[in-house]
Amino acid sequence: MDSITRRRFLRASGVVGGAAIAAGAAGIGLAELLRTAGNDNSPTAGTLVLVTLYGGNDGLNTVVPYADDAYHATRPELAYGPEQVLRLDGALGLNPRLVGLRRLWDERQLAIVLGAGYPNPDRSHFRSMDIWQTASPAHPVNTGWIGRWLDGTNAPVTAAVSFEPVLPPLLVGRTRIGACVSYRGLTLPPWIDSGVVAALGRTEPDEPPMQARAAAAYTELLMMEQVVRDAEHLLPTDPAAEPDTPATSTGGGNALRTQLALVAKCVEAGVPTRVYSTSLGGFDTHAQELFGHELLLGQLDDALTGFVGRMTRTEAGRRVVVVVYSEFGRRVRANASDGTDHGTAGPVLVLGPQVTGGLYGEQPGLTDLDDGDLKATVDFRQVLGTVLESVLQADPTRYLDGYSGPSLPFVPRI
Repeated sequence: MDSITRRRFLRASGVVGGAAIAAGAAGIGLAELLRTAGNDNSPTAGTLVLVTLYGGNDGLNTVVPYADDAYHATRPELAYGPEQVLRLDGALGLNPRLVGLRRLWDERQLAIVLGAGYPNPDRSHFRSMDIWQTASPAHPVNTGWIGRWLDGTNAPVTAAVSFEPVLPPLLVGRTRIGACVSYRGLTLPPWIDSGVVAALGRTEPDEPPMQARAAAAYTELLMMEQVVRDAEHLLPTDPAAEPDTPATSTGGGNALRTQLALVAKCVEAGVPTRVYSTSLGGFDTHAQELFGHELLLGQLDDALTGFVGRMTRTEAGRRVVVVVYSEFGRRVRANASDGTDHGTAGPVLVLGPQVTGGLYGEQPGLTDLDDGDLKATVDFRQVLGTVLESVLQADPTRYLDGYSGPSLPFVPRI
């Protein structure tokens, strides 16, 4: 098909696929990523999967201090009773929707780092997330902590991959950058056949390179749809458990299960990517929190436990470590709208076959507060430093400004 016809089609077809142009022009496609399989020079290295919960997850209703009278007194309509939680010990329990994570806890594949935060907390979503992703609480910087690792190792673009809608600052270095591969397929109007789009994606002689790449990206997205279907089919959980819930303006996707299915596909194929970034949005629970938060935690539980279960089946999968974090927790006291407002410290979840399960750090007290907020008991850089050292085999002091250790023993050196 001549290039003029192609241009007219791309502009006027009504295809919902702006990401195709972006993928063709600036990112990489899934097919290109899968073609790197088998290129790993360190086949026994660990793989880090980061799950960002955008909006500020309510840590007190995730890892619940059910035995603390102050918890029940400060949020009477939101508090879970001792008979509702999935008990971890005599003081803490998991939210009742985290049944799969409780099973991983019993199998010693879930570590919970309590009270993770940073000095002088900022309640802005965007500044706090910037601090977590750049690991620079003292002053803003323009590189992420994984981006600096990419710089330091002179890594290729495929060493760190995001399956999120946009590339997070986390993967941006000064001289190196990670890749962004959209998890979304191509949605066609009913009057356009997918075979026609695939034909339009074939390269033509003497076609401008950028135009050819943009057109070919439509074929890439058609292929992505099939890969997503195949990958999700292999997850041992129910796809209906991931309803289409809208993410908030604070960021994050709403298809964590799909993103992790793609990570699993890459790990099993032998793609040499060392870091994957995924996300789930919607945790800005200012009103009517109980139902919405449980819905999100149910999606999180389904996605994580299905993924970890799948990873136990292969040698490469057993070297995967998952870290789940949010930009901050919520305030201790509930607000007048049966929700919670922006707070400070919260739990970090670490999962995987290599993880030494258990509780790490100290649960912040609910009566010794800082202006109504929890006081962090673990510097978040200890968590990041641990996975840099243990999973990526890197020196944390090189990539984390202000890191003083020690590493936490929730995962051995892989």
